[in-house]
Amino acid sequence: MYAVIIADHAIAEGGAPEVAIASAAALAAKGVNVVFVHGVGGDADPRLSDPNIERIGFGGEDIWRKSITSAVKDGVWNRAFVARLRERLYALPRGDTVVHVHQWTKYFSPSVFAAVLNSGLPLAISMHDYFLTCPTGLMYRFDTKDACALKPMSANCIMACCDPRTQMHKMVRIARGFAVQRAIRSGRFAAIHVSQIGRATIGRFLPPATKQYVLENPVAAVDEGARTFNGQSKLVYCGRLTEEKGVVLVAQAARQAGVPALFIGEGPARETILAANSDAEITGWLAKEDVRQRILEEALAVVAPSRWPETGPLVVAEAMAAGVPTIVSNRAGAGARVRDAEDGFVVEPDAAAIVAATAALSAPGVAAAMGEAAYRRYWAAPPSLENHANGLLEIYKRLLADAWA
Repeated sequence: MYAVIIADHAIAEGGAPEVAIASAAALAAKGVNVVFVHGVGGDADPRLSDPNIERIGFGGEDIWRKSITSAVKDGVWNRAFVARLRERLYALPRGDTVVHVHQWTKYFSPSVFAAVLNSGLPLAISMHDYFLTCPTGLMYRFDTKDACALKPMSANCIMACCDPRTQMHKMVRIARGFAVQRAIRSGRFAAIHVSQIGRATIGRFLPPATKQYVLENPVAAVDEGARTFNGQSKLVYCGRLTEEKGVVLVAQAARQAGVPALFIGEGPARETILAANSDAEITGWLAKEDVRQRILEEALAVVAPSRWPETGPLVVAEAMAAGVPTIVSNRAGAGARVRDAEDGFVVEPDAAAIVAATAALSAPGVAAAMGEAAYRRYWAAPPSLENHANGLLEIYKRLLADAWA
């Protein structure tokens, strides 16, 4: 079997490329012939050096870092790579090849879907976000600071001043949205949702012929036993510092609860966090092992208070694997992993709810017991790379059987 994995990046600069890279390596280890296609840069993660992986890099740059004219043109429909991609796709065996797109908004644009569907090869798209239907990709309104209830690409959606930047940016995203609709409306593909919340949020807006699956993202965790709780007291957030992820709620809740706040990551909400809680510590991005150590040694709980219907995040599963309690938004897909008040808390994304969960965890014996319960639940059915690769192979086989019956 051949699997063509497409992602903007070949380095793990975010959740989507990390999953693309990890799954490519896992599939290659199972004997699948992987063609990893990336648009940005020439550097690649060492995991892509497997002999069963052919890497094709276009050596481009993030189109949204170019001039506004070039960004608009290439962001809506990037023609630069289509001929080369088409040539490689047509050289692959029919009936034994699946194309899997993970990330496409920073280089490839909607033209990637047209190129794949025109090749006649089965197409799978991982729904790490909502860009396939929602112009901003988040189903979140930055004007009202709440989840969006509008039908994507409807008249009301087009008129809404919901963009995190400007209405001009929104108009560019609308143009890209129409390009997406044009690219996928006549083709059949599979949508691979990474959580049930993701499917519930976007599934009803996809074309009727779309085959929809739910396959949780893999977590590369090692079972080192549950963490020993020694009075760790910090609320820890790990990820990009943006408004829709609820980072300011963490800062406010920590201040109100009288506990320290630790933010591991970087992003545009840095100053807003410090304005809400001047004692908050912001480390910037850290190496993965350093992140793990700080969470183990300092976290009362890992907090993921998403205000948008986030498809993940991975940090919740990673914390549970180490026996660390979590406080998760009921809008986040990762909330399905947590049993409320047993191995963590699933709460409304507001500061008061986080304060209440923090108070409960701070009671004698509670954090230790919840951490142990989280550890046991995670390892009872871990979303390992092995299980993820097996799930992908099952979906690929179904696509091939349907496409070539």
